[in-house]
Amino acid sequence: MADYKNVDTSKYGSNYDESSFWSKIAKFAGKAGKAVIFNALKLYYAMKMGKLNAAQIAIVVGALGYFISPVDLISDLIPVVGFTDDAGVLAAAVAAISACSDSEVVKAAQDKLDEWF
Repeated sequence: MADYKNVDTSKYGSNYDESSFWSKIAKFAGKAGKAVIFNALKLYYAMKMGKLNAAQIAIVVGALGYFISPVDLISDLIPVVGFTDDAGVLAAAVAAISACSDSEVVKAAQDKLDEWF
């Protein structure tokens, strides 16, 4: 795995931390589905690879913070629809940040996704 930049996300809010991100994915990847996890990974790797400016990092931290938060508009525990709100937030953030389509970011996200699915 590449050696990513140490991006300090603490100044962007208390709802996101890396260990909670990986814990949420480990626990809910199967329920959330490939598309949701792929978008979360693209956002994560775009940030970790240092491809984002401060405003974009704030968007990513907000989206990933929403994803890992136990308090959602639609509870993640509801079958079928539980991750629709998370999917929408993550997809909107990916659409807003062009670095998420960077080939290096997409490859890192796809490699990690392939490990799990």
